[in-house]
Amino acid sequence: MTLSSYSDVFSIEHERGYEEEIRVGDTVRCGPNHHPHYEVIALHGEKAWLRNIQNGADALAPITRCRRLDEATLRAAAE
Repeated sequence: MTLSSYSDVFSIEHERGYEEEIRVGDTVRCGPNHHPHYEVIALHGEKAWLRNIQNGADALAPITRCRRLDEATLRAAAE
């Protein structure tokens, strides 16, 4: 038996449909979600090491799921 993820069951697409350069130090979000926000700690191949800026938890994610946040989005989230 193979366990399915919620993404598979609900056909949720996490990858962004456009090119975007993700760099170490960027603040990003993953998939279509607006939160949580992550800081990019390191990049290796097609993976990003991310740190949740709210609670400090680390995660690994495909770079194609990362969406860089602009300054206006970051200011609005801080309010």
